Parts: sequence; C-alpha cells; structure tokens
Amino acid sequence: MRPSIRFALLGLFVLVAAGCGGDAVEASSPTTTADHTSAYAGEEARAIKTLSDNDIEELRNGRGWGLAKAAELNGVPGPSHVLEMKAEIGLSAEQEAEIQAIFEEMNAEARLLGEKMIDQEWALNQAFLNGEVTEESLTRMVDEISETLAELRVLHLATHLVTPGILTPEQVTQYNDLRGYLSNDDPCQNIPEGHDEAQFKLHNDCD
Repeated sequence: MRPSIRFALLGLFVLVAAGCGGDAVEASSPTTTADHTSAYAGEEARAIKTLSDNDIEELRNGRGWGLAKAAELNGVPGPSHVLEMKAEIGLSAEQEAEIQAIFEEMNAEARLLGEKMIDQEWALNQAFLNGEVTEESLTRMVDEISETLAELRVLHLATHLVTPGILTPEQVTQYNDLRGYLSNDDPCQNIPEGHDEAQFKLHNDCD
C-alpha cells in the first residue's frame, strides 16, 4: 500500500474512533481552570471607583499625588519637602519665608482643583452606575477630568521651577541626597567600617 494512502486511512480511523466515544484513541485532555480574578477586585466597594481613600486625601489636601515626578526625580526640588528638611539643608529665614509663600499659594489652588477633580470623578462614576452615559456625555466628562488633571500637574511642576532659584547649589545637592536620589559608590568617599582609611585609599588608588 502506498504511504500516502496508509496515512489517509489512519487519519480516518482516528476520526471515526473519536466520534464513537474514543475507545480506540484518547481524545480528551486534562482541563485547567484559569484564574480570571481582576486586579481591581475589591475596588468595586469604593464610593468613587477610580479614586482610593488615599487618592482623595491627597487631592483634598493639595498634595503632590506624584504629579511632579518629572521634576523631583530629575533633581529639581519642590517647596513642600524643602520646608520639611529646612534644618538639614540650612534654610535661612529669608529663604524659608519665600518658599513658604510659594507653597501656600500652590497648596490653596491645588485644594480647589483637587475638590473639583473628585466631584468630576464622582459624576463619571454615577453616570455609569445609573446607566446615563452617552457618547457625547462621556467625551465631555473625560475631557473635563483631563483638563483638571493637567492644571494640577502644571501647578505642582511650576513650583519646582521656582524653588531651586531660591536655594544655593549646595542646598539643592543636600536636598537630593536627603531624598535618596544620589548614589555615591565612590570607594574613596565611602570607607567601610573597620577598615584602615589610609590603607583602604591606597588599595583603591585614591588621591
């Protein structure tokens, strides 16, 4: 019998056997149950589904909410944390007063925008809850939220633009060091405890 005919008949036999209950061929395979649990599980209990309690607290208190990371993580200080570490970086009374004024003006406006955004997210949530969303209303609500968020982000970032000009370069460096953004792996400056300083520097070719 030619090989091609033999394989064709074998394939037909398998199909027939499977159709008859699979006595001749094992047609079934173990099944597994996938876990479809959402990463959002539990958040359905929130009053505003898109905002956690911490998010709401941040917005209501005019805090940064991570919106100034583009400046903060690139070494450009903001007023809030500068004031928190005023003793460590040696702020003068004049510097403190100027930065405090910047912070208070920003914080007052951020609180208003934060409350506005909370209300907007609440409205979006209620519209979906009550089945009142249309394509037109959805576009409008999301655009309004996006506009408020953009205003908030600009507001927080803008304070990072003016704050460094009030500080000395040394204070900016101290700020970033205290915030944990500077990694100093220079062995000539970081002598391990228990090592002889002169010998350690000699071994590492320090000047």
